[in-house]
Amino acid sequence: MEERPKNGLEALLAALNGAGMDMGAFGGNSKEKTAEDEIADEVDAVFEESDVEEEAERKQRGRGHRNGGGAAVPKVSFIEDMAEWSKKRLIVAGVVAVIALLAAYWWFHPPINIHSLDTWFVVLVIMAFLWLLLRVRSRNYAKGTKKIEKSEGKAKALKTASFIPILVAVAFLVGTVMSLSLFPGNAAKYSSILTIQNEDFTKDIKEVNYSEVPIIDRSTAALLGNKEMGTIPEYVSQFEIDELYSQINYKGTPVRVSPLGYADLFKWLTNRSNGLPAYSLVDMTTQDAQIVSLPDGQGVKYSASEPLARNIDRYIQLKYPFYMFDEKSFEIDEDGHPWWICPVQDRLIGLFGGTTIARVILCDAVTGECQNLKVDEVPQWVDRVYPAELLIQQYNWYGSLNNGWFNSWLGQAGVVQTTPGNSGELGYNYIAKDDDVWVYTGVTSVVSDSSIIGFVLINQRTQETHFYSVAGATETSAMSSAEGQVQHLRYSATFPILINVADQPTYFMALKDGEGLVKKFAMVDIKSYQIVAIGDTVAQCQTEYLNLLVNNGIQLPENKEVVVGKKVAGTITKIAPVVLDGNTHYYVVLDGNKDLFEFPIAAIPEIFMYEEGDSISFTYIDGTAPYTVQSIG
Repeated sequence: MEERPKNGLEALLAALNGAGMDMGAFGGNSKEKTAEDEIADEVDAVFEESDVEEEAERKQRGRGHRNGGGAAVPKVSFIEDMAEWSKKRLIVAGVVAVIALLAAYWWFHPPINIHSLDTWFVVLVIMAFLWLLLRVRSRNYAKGTKKIEKSEGKAKALKTASFIPILVAVAFLVGTVMSLSLFPGNAAKYSSILTIQNEDFTKDIKEVNYSEVPIIDRSTAALLGNKEMGTIPEYVSQFEIDELYSQINYKGTPVRVSPLGYADLFKWLTNRSNGLPAYSLVDMTTQDAQIVSLPDGQGVKYSASEPLARNIDRYIQLKYPFYMFDEKSFEIDEDGHPWWICPVQDRLIGLFGGTTIARVILCDAVTGECQNLKVDEVPQWVDRVYPAELLIQQYNWYGSLNNGWFNSWLGQAGVVQTTPGNSGELGYNYIAKDDDVWVYTGVTSVVSDSSIIGFVLINQRTQETHFYSVAGATETSAMSSAEGQVQHLRYSATFPILINVADQPTYFMALKDGEGLVKKFAMVDIKSYQIVAIGDTVAQCQTEYLNLLVNNGIQLPENKEVVVGKKVAGTITKIAPVVLDGNTHYYVVLDGNKDLFEFPIAAIPEIFMYEEGDSISFTYIDGTAPYTVQSIG
């Protein structure tokens, strides 16, 4: 009968040996036995028994060969065999490993930086393998084998060396802990990465200039760009537009720009010598899209669609191996020349915490020439030094940790966060201000995110941050309110941007159909999101919005006049009150007129005195039905 294992450890070791794995790597010699040494002794004892059994099996297999039996099963123990290699064999293996590592580094090009998790992953894998090798070789020198002469000195030296990988792993763990926000002193460091300036909305945000208001988002820009690309047969058969579409200010106008890419590997082989011949440019105010052709011999040779040495990620990382790069963007200067903007990360807290941007590499997309600049040395035409999501993260560090780590979890006094977008994504957009691109997002209490307490603008080139204290509806609430006005058309709203209309903080958004094309525009008052204006054009939307502000008792600045509406008179055939968001509105139909007119009772209280059959005359705004009435008489 087969002898049963005495305990769980023996059962585990027996199972591992039965699978061909040699667990001798965990042995060791020491005068003072630790828990590790006791386990190693048990492992060695099992190996001694296993060696006897294997020798008997080899003899039995030899007899099997002579008697016509089956072939022998080879022993599987790579680390054990490697530990018995000669110095010459180890050197050859080391050279092969170095070559393989260099090839892998060239292909994957991780940064070589103590603050990079990619670097630490590679180091820890190598350290784990080295620890196993040193422990196994130490055991072999301690016991001696057919190929290795017993040597207590070498065994002790190798065992001592095996603690080096352990120390490296400990350093990684310590550095990780020191990066956490709960580590003493780190909460103040995280919250001070951004310097917040409190500003007044009406003084800092100028009245909107509609020639500078972006009315489309990235997805619509991509749709328009692809449509324009389809009109150029010589391009559409060889290239496709990259999905990047960076938003920048180009000659004072907000645009989205994106490079072309090779359609496939064969198209790359055919066209790589000349590079990519053009880029896509979409005007966000007029929705005009164009494919801008580059001069002959000036094609984009460094791009994300390049598979080998001219791949922009690989090229930049290998040129600056010790830099950690953040999200790259494609931009054009004032002459329309293409560049790659490559922000260089730095870690301010511990090994991995407090990410910010320390430098910027400007790479000429045509020639590959690079400029290594400090952030304050970046030229004015560059718009995207700090990635938007990094800026949002930095503001959330400030919002959650400015009163300490414990407060961020327990009392949560003054703890705020940026408003979320749709589908769990970050909620932000871009606005043009002072010839720069600023990231806009609302700010809400961490306890309740149903309304905002203000909003923040962050400059993507300089990291300058302005906070504006304005209570009101969140962006998603405003989007739902605008979509409700056109629910019969099933239009969807883009994430809004913030504009100043008659000194009123106002959400502005486009309304798109199922194909992603912009059909209408909406303005929603931040403080009172039931004030919603819809228009077929931006100007028409503004006209209706101004009149809605007046009708709801909001006084406009002296220099802002309400547009005079159209006048109509007739007999009331139907009148009905409707309560919307707690406000009563009367809807009226006139005899011989199919239009529907809306009377906000807050602005026109005398409407409740009218009944069906009464004659009435009034002035209304010519926009979209139902038409908002300005005044009676």
